[in-house]
Amino acid sequence: MMAVGFGRRILGVGCALWAYAAVAQEPASAPASTPAATSSPATTPPPAATPAPVPSAAAIAASKAAFVDKMVKQHDFDRAELTALLNEAQIVQSVLDAMSKPAERVVPWFQYRKIFLTEERIAAGAQFWVDHAKDIESVAQRYGVAPEMIVAIVGVETYFGTRMGKYRVLDALATLAFAFPPRATFFSSELEQFVLLAREEHLDATAALGSYAGAMGAGQFIPSSFRKFAVDADDDGKRDLWNDWDDALGSVANYFKASGWQTGQPVVEQASRSPKFKGAEPRNSMDLKDTVGSLRHDGYVFTTDLPAEAPAALFGLEAAGGGSEYWVGFNNFHVITRYNRSPKYALAAYELGRAIRARYEARTAVANEPGSVER
Repeated sequence: MMAVGFGRRILGVGCALWAYAAVAQEPASAPASTPAATSSPATTPPPAATPAPVPSAAAIAASKAAFVDKMVKQHDFDRAELTALLNEAQIVQSVLDAMSKPAERVVPWFQYRKIFLTEERIAAGAQFWVDHAKDIESVAQRYGVAPEMIVAIVGVETYFGTRMGKYRVLDALATLAFAFPPRATFFSSELEQFVLLAREEHLDATAALGSYAGAMGAGQFIPSSFRKFAVDADDDGKRDLWNDWDDALGSVANYFKASGWQTGQPVVEQASRSPKFKGAEPRNSMDLKDTVGSLRHDGYVFTTDLPAEAPAALFGLEAAGGGSEYWVGFNNFHVITRYNRSPKYALAAYELGRAIRARYEARTAVANEPGSVER
């Protein structure tokens, strides 16, 4: 039998991400509760509408035993070692509470935008770019992903790496796999992925920290996405999404590239309706079921150099003072929604990225002026 092989590399992380994300991220319209769907680093199944009863100690023990049986049979783990590891896992009531609370109210777009596009976050993002310019530019060039989107994602997810989670990932996933029946299948699969990840990366499975749903690192990757998309960008022999910015930023960029990001192509454009428009309100589907030409035919007016046959999706989002803003998303907007299946999330991340890039470029332009004190 293969030993679990957990190393002793201790992972340093910041405080809890989910304190603000619970309100900021509305429940996904197509959550990652179906493993066959795209597994998103930041999207886990939404909280249950009503609290679920915690299984008995005997039921939890039986679930653990069944999990160990599966891992021994399918992945050749050492039974005694894996059993000992799971015996260290704690059932955490605050994790159950977080997953059981009623779904957060739906935040209208004009308020949602303000959560992320703050002066403080834009300034912090520009400073982060200054501090990590070499890493950001390197991974952006390697993967062909806009650097501002890479920065924006870590800004939205963990406030540039300062809020990566306070829960032991082992505790969070074991709690949800063995003591939270509504999502047990999904989180049992993620626990499986985490234990495999720990063996592959020589991680100390009892030390890794993350969100209450087991998302890890600056980009908040769930274990299945970590195994599939995380990269060792600096070729040091390990994929470290907590402490190594080459790896953390490269992994976000790789996720975008693997999801179909097209270098240099547009993301989204705001649209208006012509006086002759007579159609229905948008359904805000994340799928690119329309085209540039079909939306123009319907009476939407927007600017793009893309051809008429280019895939597109239309979104109607709540405007301040009533009414709606209309946005046309293209392929790269669809890619952002693969990270978190919400058009509001995607648009906020895009606008945050643009704002950070403008601030960063203004700072560097000043710094490069002759006689500048920032030189």
